[in-house]
Amino acid sequence: MVDAIDRALIHALQLDSRAPYSRIGEVLGVSTQTVARRFNRLRAEAGLRVVGLPDSQAAGQAQWLLRLTAAPQAARELAGALARRPDTSWVKLASGGTEIVATVHSSPSDGNQLLLHDIPRTAGITAVSAHYLLHLYVGGPTAWRGRVKSLTAAQQAALRTTAPDRGSARELNAGDAKLLTALGEDGRMTLADLSERTGWSAATVARRLEELQQSGALYYDVDVDPVVLGYTTSAMLWLSVQPAYLDAVGRALAEHDELPFVAATTGRTNLVAQALCDSPGALHSYLVDRVGAIEHITAIETTPVLRTVKAAAPFS
Repeated sequence: MVDAIDRALIHALQLDSRAPYSRIGEVLGVSTQTVARRFNRLRAEAGLRVVGLPDSQAAGQAQWLLRLTAAPQAARELAGALARRPDTSWVKLASGGTEIVATVHSSPSDGNQLLLHDIPRTAGITAVSAHYLLHLYVGGPTAWRGRVKSLTAAQQAALRTTAPDRGSARELNAGDAKLLTALGEDGRMTLADLSERTGWSAATVARRLEELQQSGALYYDVDVDPVVLGYTTSAMLWLSVQPAYLDAVGRALAEHDELPFVAATTGRTNLVAQALCDSPGALHSYLVDRVGAIEHITAIETTPVLRTVKAAAPFS
């Protein structure tokens, strides 16, 4: 489990993922050494990782949510295989280990190879469904509300960077590929290391980072095991909503601290979310008292998540 300083550090990284330890320490009221020590401990024990990721629109990518059903052994092997692919993120084992849920990033140039070719030929799969992500309400650049509640308003103001202008997102160019690959491995990689990886000068790297982040083409995400934060129960929620009320319901769910992910999709259900709660009883209460109170949800399927095999960061 983590303490108040650990939670504050995670919140600080969500606000400014590349802030120096010294700046974070000043805002938190602790030493630079304490911040560095806490960061390294969380990285070793709680899977803490800061990663820089391209905005899917700027990268010319489509995002799909795959649901695959298979026998338990086949499902575990397939989840591992999917996690090792560079075009996947958030690979989860669900429904007693017989279902895989994964996000797949595709572009016109790859011909949707994973969706249309690789998966149907994999032995042991009994069902496949693919849901095109139409709109993200929570997830991606939008931080999970339940994880950003540790700092005071003054502390947040001291760390919060200028909000990006996503309406003017720059398209990524060929020269950005090495930069994004490096940031996908470590979003806090130093300018010197990024310079070595890209072949650019440190000044050019710094300028390009600023351009991409301020335009919304690049954002940072913070991975950490939710169990260490006390969230021991996870489930995917597949909801059917009357189309005229889809956006209203999506926006209402986006205000729930229990949901780190909410998106509109294609498919038999048109809204999907992930819930994180501190116990099965808390999940039950959340579904009955909060989700149940929202009008125009006509059906809901709840699938428990057993394990996250891969998060936003590349598999290692």
